[in-house]
Amino acid sequence: MTKPNVLVFFTDQQRWDCSGLHGNPLDLMPNFDRLARQGTHLAKAFTCQPVCGPARSCFQTGKYATTTGHVTNTEAVIGDEKTIAHHFTDAGYTTGYIGKWHLAKGRDGAVPVEERGGYDYWLASNLLEFTSNAYDVCLYNNDNEEVKLPGYRVDTIADATIRYIDEHQDEPFFLFTSYIEPHHQNHIDDYPPPDGYRERYANKWVPPDLQALGGTTQQHLGGYYGMVKRLDEALGRVVDALKSLKLLDNTIILFTTDHGCHFKTRNSEYKRSCHESSTRLPTMIHGPGFMAGGEINELVSLIDFPPTLLDSAGIDVPDYMQGRSILPLAQKTDVDWPDSVFTQISEAQVGRSIRTQRWKYCVDASDFDDAWKTNSSSIYKEQYLYDLQADPYELRNLINEESHDKIKELLREKLIARMVDAGEEAPEIIPAETKPSGQRIVTNDELDLQETINHPYRDK
Repeated sequence: MTKPNVLVFFTDQQRWDCSGLHGNPLDLMPNFDRLARQGTHLAKAFTCQPVCGPARSCFQTGKYATTTGHVTNTEAVIGDEKTIAHHFTDAGYTTGYIGKWHLAKGRDGAVPVEERGGYDYWLASNLLEFTSNAYDVCLYNNDNEEVKLPGYRVDTIADATIRYIDEHQDEPFFLFTSYIEPHHQNHIDDYPPPDGYRERYANKWVPPDLQALGGTTQQHLGGYYGMVKRLDEALGRVVDALKSLKLLDNTIILFTTDHGCHFKTRNSEYKRSCHESSTRLPTMIHGPGFMAGGEINELVSLIDFPPTLLDSAGIDVPDYMQGRSILPLAQKTDVDWPDSVFTQISEAQVGRSIRTQRWKYCVDASDFDDAWKTNSSSIYKEQYLYDLQADPYELRNLINEESHDKIKELLREKLIARMVDAGEEAPEIIPAETKPSGQRIVTNDELDLQETINHPYRDK
């Protein structure tokens, strides 16, 4: 049997509700929506770390950030870690990486061979947002030579992806393509879309959480949507190339992202929080093993994607990987799937959260200054509780409500169990101060968020 090709289409900081399948009416992602309907739509996918470097380390290694020590952007350095690329290489695949890496030391674009995670072909920049602009793109090849690519940045990555596929169509490949969009351009704090796209989407549909909370939504959402639209157009072009080369039926395509974007509504930057806007991911898988998988509503995590890709290619999943393959869900196999997803939060806070089908529960380290370097603590305090059934946009924090003490107790136990399962020590969690229901209390959502966040980082 021919080994399937595997292609990861990985975006950066993309909200889940950009997809029409999640209710966005602007037709931003028709190619994603079509492929998800044909294949498997992971309707409730979440990151295990809502910040760039740590999330990427989790994807490449299959291990939680606290297991590897890659807990902040500066600490997320692959080094000699065994990655998913090594496993594909061992199974006879050629491997390639194109785009943003964010897993090497320093801020330079060039990445030493020993910090490339074992990928054979290399056309990437460690921090693409620092070595390129929307229309000025610089990547680095296998010899760490600068490669200037003409065009809008999304298109240049898509062009390079198509060239790679064309050049490797006679051998099974594992190709990881990593786009910087729709992440903001750091030095100008803006979301630069292709010319003309900002105007197309400015002052259009606004997600309800952003309508309620504001943030930088009015300033940035039009450009952000324009970037998302161009990403989906690039996805369509890549799929067209696979189809024209008669590779589509034998290629597994995973589309996902590292985390979402809350537009400074939950803290002083764009992610690094427990909220759906930060943690929920637009995700679909198309190709052998996933066709007609339908909509999967089990809660799945980014930590599950590495074992899923290995399993779908017929490669044994190593015992050290901390997620589990989603393939049985897509194939409707009876499987005992977890009833929650677990997220570790770093940099803006040292937090831990758990999300069930109904509840979101988050705790925060009691002493940030002692905990931030290792992103771990022995003592946490309760911070957020949301009833997602009654409040899907997380606008009312129930953590101080006496009426919810029982559910907090249950979620506290469940969170501790998930932390231990991820390799952490069981912590003490200090219950939030409560008041009888009906009394007016001031929640964290109503405080001056700028004052509640005290960390040495800004977006990298």
